[in-house]
Amino acid sequence: MIMKKKFVSLTLMALVALSAEAQKQWTLKDCIDYALANNTTLRKNVLTKKTAKETVLQSQAALLPSLSASTAQNVSYRPWPLENQGTVAGGMVEYSVDKITYNGSYGVNANWTVWNGNKNHNQVKLNKLTEQQAELDSATTANSLMEQIAQLYVQILYSKEAIAVNKSALATSQKNEERGKTMVKVGKMSKADLAQLTAQVATDQYNIVEAESNVSNYKRQLKQLLQIVGEEDFDVVEPTSSEAEASAEIPSLQGVYEQALTFRPEIENAKLGIKSSELSEKIAKAGKMPTIGLTASTGTSSNSMNSNSMGTQFKSNFNFGGGVSISFPLIDQRQTKTAVNKARIQREQYEVELLNKQTTLYSTIEQHWLSAVSNQNKWKAAKASTASAQTSYDLLSEQFRLGLKNIVELMTGKQKLLTAQQNELQSKYLTILNIQLLNFYKSGKI
Repeated sequence: MIMKKKFVSLTLMALVALSAEAQKQWTLKDCIDYALANNTTLRKNVLTKKTAKETVLQSQAALLPSLSASTAQNVSYRPWPLENQGTVAGGMVEYSVDKITYNGSYGVNANWTVWNGNKNHNQVKLNKLTEQQAELDSATTANSLMEQIAQLYVQILYSKEAIAVNKSALATSQKNEERGKTMVKVGKMSKADLAQLTAQVATDQYNIVEAESNVSNYKRQLKQLLQIVGEEDFDVVEPTSSEAEASAEIPSLQGVYEQALTFRPEIENAKLGIKSSELSEKIAKAGKMPTIGLTASTGTSSNSMNSNSMGTQFKSNFNFGGGVSISFPLIDQRQTKTAVNKARIQREQYEVELLNKQTTLYSTIEQHWLSAVSNQNKWKAAKASTASAQTSYDLLSEQFRLGLKNIVELMTGKQKLLTAQQNELQSKYLTILNIQLLNFYKSGKI
């Protein structure tokens, strides 16, 4: 019996733990960290960077001499050999009349490009820049991902607060409906006016369903960015004081832009593109330069027609040689000149791309800055408007209860209050979002 109670207790504890895990609330940092570790696009970028790293290692190894070993084993059959006919075997004349003969050769060869106009060294530098650009591409993708997550996160917070506003409006409409039913009973309101109050309740219920649908849709989009699948509950942590974030100081436009220029990966990538085109031009110019190489080889051989032992043959046939090779390009069908010109054109393209990215960056920051300033001012005005609309509606409700105001005036006042609340809510979260994005462009952190 005691064991059974313990088992039930442990089972309940496990279920509670699983429920807590399923209902985990995600902070913005949780979302970003999870996405950076699991997003498939970022994982593909990591693989691209690894490929670029392998290319760097290969080009570095190409600076070293190459070394290869070779062997050849041959068997030949002569069915009608002539006697006393000399045959060269291993550098010696043999007069064997064997029908089946065997010979083997063994060698080691080394080659080293001593100088080729620094083409090989510049290729290493170019491949390293390509590796850095691959890393910056990944950082650019990560930044874009973080911005999308922040936008969806704020949209979820806004939509959840919109649900609360609509629920408050529904509660007020239900009270008005109940009050209307009482007034109909005592003859102070017509059934037509009561029908309008009932219709307003249905409208508020619809608004709640629509707001809840928006929350679910934004959560779905956020889960997609995080690569989360499954039916488990997903929710975000609500800030303790969203008003404090909305009233925060807005960073200066020029200050954010100047800071962003120093570390934004898309800007750094364009700068590296200019450097890579300069190296490509140097590599292309190396096509006009001579190439100097060193070669070395050693080897030996054996043959079955040789009467000496194999060890003696290996020793007597052992040889070693080396050499220097120099090649001069004379006519290359304009390949070098074309490569140089293409590298210069590529440099101009990267310079234009850098200017374009700087302009785009400034425009994006300016857009966030204007939106932050505009919505912060709207939010401050909307707060006053909401307070005024609330006071007015409270007075209208009391006058309606006393029969001094009609149903149209009451519903008009309620609509003005709901509009003011929605305007305040929207401007507040747009302010928060754009201030956060400005800080992101300024520091690289959300």
